[in-house]
Amino acid sequence: QVQLVESGGGLVQPGASLRLSCAASGTIFSIDSMGWYRQAPGKERELVASLSSGGTTQYTDSAKGRFTISSSAENTVFLQMNGLKPEDTAVYYCNAVGLRQIRRDARRDYWGKGTLVIVSS
Repeated sequence: QVQLVESGGGLVQPGASLRLSCAASGTIFSIDSMGWYRQAPGKERELVASLSSGGTTQYTDSAKGRFTISSSAENTVFLQMNGLKPEDTAVYYCNAVGLRQIRRDARRDYWGKGTLVIVSS
């Protein structure tokens, strides 16, 4: 069974940095892309950043220049967040798109349970 487990959230002051990690575990043959979404109270879930298996990155406008998505060879994706603002407060979710457990498997999407980031003075 595939699981995505996020870590690294917490309470920080404005201007601080955090590094979120998401590790995908289980039998995994390939993943098309991994990314980070966030959902603030009363708002819809939105894409923050994504990274394709080919290395293509995508960022929401508010994250450009402050956040960096990267990955390791072990199906782990990171989100380095610098210059955090109160409006970055949200639950951050890891997402794996097009994951196949074996070569002939159908592609499926998976979500982590989320990690809470609070930016407040």
